[in-house]
Amino acid sequence: MVPDLRPSGTPFKRLFFALPVSDAQRRAISQWRRGLNLRSGKPVPSENFHLTLLFLGDVAVAQVPAICAAVDSLALPGAPLRLLLNQLTTWQRANVLVLEPQETPIALRQLAYALQQALLPMGFEEQARDYRPHLTLSRDFRGQAPEAAVAPEFHLSARHFTLYESRKGRYWPLAQWPLAG
Repeated sequence: MVPDLRPSGTPFKRLFFALPVSDAQRRAISQWRRGLNLRSGKPVPSENFHLTLLFLGDVAVAQVPAICAAVDSLALPGAPLRLLLNQLTTWQRANVLVLEPQETPIALRQLAYALQQALLPMGFEEQARDYRPHLTLSRDFRGQAPEAAVAPEFHLSARHFTLYESRKGRYWPLAQWPLAG
């Protein structure tokens, strides 16, 4: 895969850290979403379902090894991360329909914060907003969250997290780190 180039000619990749969603959960969430009969927005392909930990944006290809080395040095939870996605809501400013947990596990917040702190010395900026884990169901969504015939209740368990590259609407895993032995 040839990286994109900035106007300066520097190759870059659009990167983010995320918890992957299992194939079974992707199918279940996708089937549940079909029951919403959405009349607005562009559904996110189920193969792109994930829970973002930290969005990095456009990153010089030369920085990727240092990013991975910084993450290698983190103290990780030592157990799978579990959460319950049980709220359907819209983010009006971003025009997205999302599934969120009513309560965010402390270990998940700690991981997102640790990633951010590990990358500050490399010139990445601290996030201005509190971390809000979510799974995006639809982009360019207008209006209120639809009424669901069946309330969302998706138990997710992640044994690892992944550094992804976003390229032409697809997400490509570049590296992953175990959360549990």
